[in-house]
Amino acid sequence: MTVRPVFDATASAGGKNLGDLPEWDLSDLYPAPDAPEVKRDLDWLEDACARFAADYEGKLGTLDAAGFLEMIRRHEKIEAIGGRIMSYAGLRYYQLTVDAERAKFLSDCQEKITNYTTPLVFFTLELNRLDDELLDGLFAADPELGRYKPAFDRIRAMKPHQLSDEMEHFLHDMGVVGDAWERLFDETIAGLTFEVDGEEMSIESTLNLLTEQDRSKREAAAHELARVFGENIKTFARVHNTQAKEKEVMDRWRKMPSAQHARHLSNDVEPEVVEALRNAVVAAYPRLSHRYYELKRKWLGLDRMQVWDRNAPLPMESDRIVGWDEAEKVVMEAYAGFDPRMAEIAEPFFNKGWIDAAAKPGKAPGAFAHPTVTDAHPYVLLNYLGKPRDVMTLAHELGHGVHQVLAAGQGEMLASTPLTLAETASVFGEMLTFRAMLAKAKDQKERKVMLAGKVEDMINTVVRQIAFYDFECKLHEARRGGELTPEDINVLWMSVQAQSLGEAFDFMPGYETFWAYIPHFVHSPFYVYAYAFGDGLVNALYAEYEANPDGFQDKYFDMLKAGGSKHHKALLEPFGLDATDPKFWDKGLSMIEGFIDELEAMED
Repeated sequence: MTVRPVFDATASAGGKNLGDLPEWDLSDLYPAPDAPEVKRDLDWLEDACARFAADYEGKLGTLDAAGFLEMIRRHEKIEAIGGRIMSYAGLRYYQLTVDAERAKFLSDCQEKITNYTTPLVFFTLELNRLDDELLDGLFAADPELGRYKPAFDRIRAMKPHQLSDEMEHFLHDMGVVGDAWERLFDETIAGLTFEVDGEEMSIESTLNLLTEQDRSKREAAAHELARVFGENIKTFARVHNTQAKEKEVMDRWRKMPSAQHARHLSNDVEPEVVEALRNAVVAAYPRLSHRYYELKRKWLGLDRMQVWDRNAPLPMESDRIVGWDEAEKVVMEAYAGFDPRMAEIAEPFFNKGWIDAAAKPGKAPGAFAHPTVTDAHPYVLLNYLGKPRDVMTLAHELGHGVHQVLAAGQGEMLASTPLTLAETASVFGEMLTFRAMLAKAKDQKERKVMLAGKVEDMINTVVRQIAFYDFECKLHEARRGGELTPEDINVLWMSVQAQSLGEAFDFMPGYETFWAYIPHFVHSPFYVYAYAFGDGLVNALYAEYEANPDGFQDKYFDMLKAGGSKHHKALLEPFGLDATDPKFWDKGLSMIEGFIDELEAMED
């Protein structure tokens, strides 16, 4: 997220001509890291935080509704300025994580903002000491103030887990230390190099080879990934041990009932709902992944599948590369087909420098949509290599972007959605794109390839992410018993692989280290179940759209515009859906089963 060096998109995509790939223009945030606007905003932030504390510390209980609303607006302005600085620094860094200047700029901004915002630590602490009756009375007295009640309800959910003021200040200041371990992980991953068939490659390009038609190339990539992960496994184990121990200490002091509980609180979701989701998916493994991979084993003509066959294209699948212009057209047509407003919101991402698409050395792997702040706009990062799955990734991240644009009207405190709901628009965008492409399939063979690809994506989103969640649960539980060796972590990883993938697979030596590269485990513990939650929710939503299309679009846009202002139960109520109903998850899983049924019927 940065200045604009000119990259050779053709070379970065392994010699495949993908067209002109867009790059970020971060000038909507700041012109440059040394621009006077950066210093101006840092200086303003330092002063604003000090004045906020001077005006409000020890006085929250004395404010009337008008005073409380004014305080919220000042707090939101502080969040907006601090968020703008950190978005700019973070985006620059992720665009080239191996650049020392960018890493230093990010680190310096983090430290300054941590120091400047330390006086604000009193805010949530004092807030959680106020009586419920006092706050309820304030929210009832002014409709504009009452709009913020959901945000304060979420803050007050942490009330039982709050520590002393002095301890909370200490933990706030120590936050940069945990961030340093995350940066070590990021820089280690970005700095890894792999050699396949004499060509030096980044991790993103090497992982991409696992979807090649040529099985020998997939096998070579899998072994090279295992070799490099193995050489660096001590570093990855150290990061995981430290992060898990830090979390265990924090959870113990905060009296969290489980390692997952803090994530459930931040997601505004009940633990029993997540448990129902997890149990429904695990119970469905035989009907979903086991059944599908047995089909795929036959299609590939194999007695046994290896891990490098999991995401292999089907034999009848072409090696066609999708250029960037075609990918944009496919996604935009699908969005417009659902509602022209959706395409209208998505358009600036393509023509205003809101997407950084090319896979480049040193760039962060994977893909994301970052909302920045509500008076700016989101940015999307991709590593686009022209695979059909990359088109779906574009549809996914663009869905996040549309959601973030629509929710921005809620303001800083209410725009951000819990992770469980943050995947709604992204997965829905994928589904729209898939359905549009499926409708244009020219024959049964093409339909089969597309259905199989979608099933694999859904298995990766639902089955695989719940297996990841189980791995994390086991990892954090085991870490409570002491330091874990790399071999200990390897065993935990393998314990969920056979269970989730089924009998069709053998596992090559070295695959036990593949936990090492997954960033969610380090950056956002227990994030992964949100993908399965989002997929299940969207499958149920899409079924409702097909059954009752009249007026659906307006209800859908209202849901996205709500941002984080409503609980999942209230958001789904207009659609007649309820995620607290255990049978809810079976609706979503039945859509995947239906696709597999259709694939099996094609075998007859």
